[in-house]
Amino acid sequence: MVQILVKFLKRLAVFIPGIVIAVVSWQYTLPFFNKHLPYLIALLLTYGVAAYVLIPALIRIWRIILPPKHLPLYCVTPDGFASDPLNIGIICTRRELIMTMEKAGWNKSDPTNASSVIKQILSIVLNRRYLHSPMSYLYLFGRRQDISFSMPVRKTNFNRHHVRFWATTFDAKHPLTPHSIHWHNRKAHVFGDKLLWVGAASLDIGLVPIKHNWQLTHMVDPDTNKERELIIDGISKVTKVKKIDEIKLDNPYKLVNRTWRGELHTDGIMKVIHLND
Repeated sequence: MVQILVKFLKRLAVFIPGIVIAVVSWQYTLPFFNKHLPYLIALLLTYGVAAYVLIPALIRIWRIILPPKHLPLYCVTPDGFASDPLNIGIICTRRELIMTMEKAGWNKSDPTNASSVIKQILSIVLNRRYLHSPMSYLYLFGRRQDISFSMPVRKTNFNRHHVRFWATTFDAKHPLTPHSIHWHNRKAHVFGDKLLWVGAASLDIGLVPIKHNWQLTHMVDPDTNKERELIIDGISKVTKVKKIDEIKLDNPYKLVNRTWRGELHTDGIMKVIHLND
């Protein structure tokens, strides 16, 4: 009963500000745009400001004020919807992470900027491979991924294995648990610290609309466990692994995400690879 009440209050905390933003957009933002632009364009701009700027910003502020005290089960989209389950971890430095993943056949994603977006558009239009194409941002501990990698599946720009990693700290003297893994300052991990890179690995298999706004996004293969094992097998073939820990985040569960008919299955286990020094 208490869990149901807490879940209701959390949803209410998001729903009420959403209604306020909708009212403000209708009464103030839309009239402002409508004075300078045709009504249809003004309506689309108002929707874009509310859906892509105001509501996501509100969600991010909420997560910064009240960050999780333990490792969540999954990362979230910029507007707070459930996304890929956490299923993989690697203990190493940033440099070791990049070298190991690239050796295993993965490509480090370029940062999202004007240059990479243009390259991505050209790769789609010209049907040309862009192996280091940027990856959309997902959030954990109130911040987007620190680094991401992808691996092509077929000769298409819409199918690829991908994994996002967040740098976290941990207590090396105690066993790894969801409560012993903590948020890490992103500015420190470039200096050679040995960290736990918490990852969410999944496989894009096509395009599908998002339920609440009908944007097109990637459809993800339901079997996220398979993607975790793909990374472990690949790394084990190219370097020596000291050991692999298993952290039980939850019992096996099904995660219904924001995409149309989208659901992901996981055994609730995050496997952590300890690389040899």
